[in-house]
Amino acid sequence: MRIGLLTGGGDCPGLNAAIRAVVKHGVGEYGHSIIGFRNGWKGVVEGDVLPLTRQHIRGVLDSGGTLLGTARYHPHSEDGGLDAVMATLEAERIEALICIGGDGTLHAASKVAERGVRIVAIPKTIDNDVAGTDRAIGFDTAVNIATEAIDRIHTTAESHNRVMVVEVMGRSAGWIAVNAGIAGGAEIVLAPEDPFDIDRITRYLQHRHRAHANFSIVVIAEGAVPKEGSSMTYETKVGQFGEIIAGAVSERVAREIATRTGFDTRVTVLGHVQRGGTPLPADRILGSRFGVAAVDALHEGKSEVMTALRGEEIVLVPLAEIAGKVKHVPPDLLRVANALA
Repeated sequence: MRIGLLTGGGDCPGLNAAIRAVVKHGVGEYGHSIIGFRNGWKGVVEGDVLPLTRQHIRGVLDSGGTLLGTARYHPHSEDGGLDAVMATLEAERIEALICIGGDGTLHAASKVAERGVRIVAIPKTIDNDVAGTDRAIGFDTAVNIATEAIDRIHTTAESHNRVMVVEVMGRSAGWIAVNAGIAGGAEIVLAPEDPFDIDRITRYLQHRHRAHANFSIVVIAEGAVPKEGSSMTYETKVGQFGEIIAGAVSERVAREIATRTGFDTRVTVLGHVQRGGTPLPADRILGSRFGVAAVDALHEGKSEVMTALRGEEIVLVPLAEIAGKVKHVPPDLLRVANALA
């Protein structure tokens, strides 16, 4: 079987582990041919291919990024995009596709599957907001990076008697903010799922600094917003492609804290640091398990499914059940983050 393989959306640690697993298992176990497409769905549209062999995957297990490259491109949103995808798949004699991506890439995969293409998807995103799976590739490493940053910021915050506002990624869900905030001992965690009250935040900080501390850490997801009707009005700032402008909400929150409390308040935006570097063992293992499961699924004739982690088990979830959906942080985890303030 000739299997196409692509990575779409933002890069993250663990992608190369999944690519490696697809190639090693697909070629070694079943004798399939793996045809990589460079730069996600854009490469499929443009016919930019890279036949993958064992030579291409040597030494990539501990490498960050993706050896195939990636792009935020969705063929169903472009004029003639889906027709171009079908033309390339026919020209390259592709019999099935494995798509590694987040919600946007997987939504595109569901649209291509509607054209009759056999597809198995693999979830990856540091935001961990893909529905249907407990974990996505890249999340554990991103949380580790953010937690380490918060640990380091603690020392400078305490040394200078400051409030430090740390912004992490999380457009629609606050998985990184909540997990890193808990692990890093943040005093306040702000997530998109729970709009914040700036008055309550500043009152808490004033009480804390009067009672028993001279510094505080506030962790905020880039997609966090104030409550409707609160004394702080704010509209999420986005760029020309709809991406959230890094630092916009954290700078505004820091300014409000400084103005209302008089505390020296500084901002640290972790940004793309969260995506880079060496993947943790957890992401190498998860990527490897997903890669093997995706090849097995195609070999068994499965299609329009996504590999998913449920507890300790890898299962297959219908794409139709998860495409276009967001997995939000559950209330009990948000409660833990707030209870430990």
